[in-house]
Amino acid sequence: MTGFGQADGIVGTARVSVEVRTVNHRFFSPSIKLPSAYSRWEVDVREAMRLKVSRGHVTLTARLERVPGAASIIDNARFGDVVAQLRSLQMQHGLDGGVDIAAVLRMPDVIAVPREDEDAGTATELVAIVDRALDALSRTRDDEGARLADVLLQRLDIVAGALARITERAPTRIVAQRDRLRASVKELTDGLAIDEQRLAQEIAILADRLDISEEMDRFRAHIAAFRDALQQRAAGDAVGKRLGFLLQEMLREANTTGSKGADATILHDVVSVKEELERIREQVENLE
Repeated sequence: MTGFGQADGIVGTARVSVEVRTVNHRFFSPSIKLPSAYSRWEVDVREAMRLKVSRGHVTLTARLERVPGAASIIDNARFGDVVAQLRSLQMQHGLDGGVDIAAVLRMPDVIAVPREDEDAGTATELVAIVDRALDALSRTRDDEGARLADVLLQRLDIVAGALARITERAPTRIVAQRDRLRASVKELTDGLAIDEQRLAQEIAILADRLDISEEMDRFRAHIAAFRDALQQRAAGDAVGKRLGFLLQEMLREANTTGSKGADATILHDVVSVKEELERIREQVENLE
């Protein structure tokens, strides 16, 4: 699912801003961009991301900004050496005027700028900021997940409606197939005596082969489990993989129903069910 989270904090002597963005992806795919001073903590950051995001392409970017007043310091010893050198040059060359402080500060190494890796803080400080950014990300993803759950439930209602029509049509279809079989036998025998017991057995075998009641029962059970899983998603549980498994089972039942259909009306509804399941699958792949 898509989402965005941001957090700021202090790491060592620097202020750090962390941004986390996610886009749809079937698996956990992290991309981490850290300042060079923090690159040694990439494993810690990756683990923090993995604990809070199980699915999606996740891009984390950390930016470093030195805290005002801590960015540079004046090297007193070097300042004194430069002043002494300048005064010595004034005396040697007979120059008038005093030593300009601004000129001294512009001399090399008078102002010491800390290296990026000096006083960089700890991994714990950085991970704490990352965790806050991930929490903000989770809130935006939860909002999207709630909206997506509503869409899935609407599509599931369409599937349930098609199953109701198939269930209602199934007995009529069996009676029609029975009558068609009787008519075909009479036509083929051309008025000869018919073994009614044998015909009844064949009709029973046909009815058993065409019976889809078990498929419909399992399908309805999968739909109920799917709805329950979406309610768990609303409670904050990650259920994307469970929903994916249930969809596979529903598709299996749809395929079996289609193979047993032998009826244009039922096959039409089976196609409709499979289309809706495919639309649901595309969304579930993005759901955590």
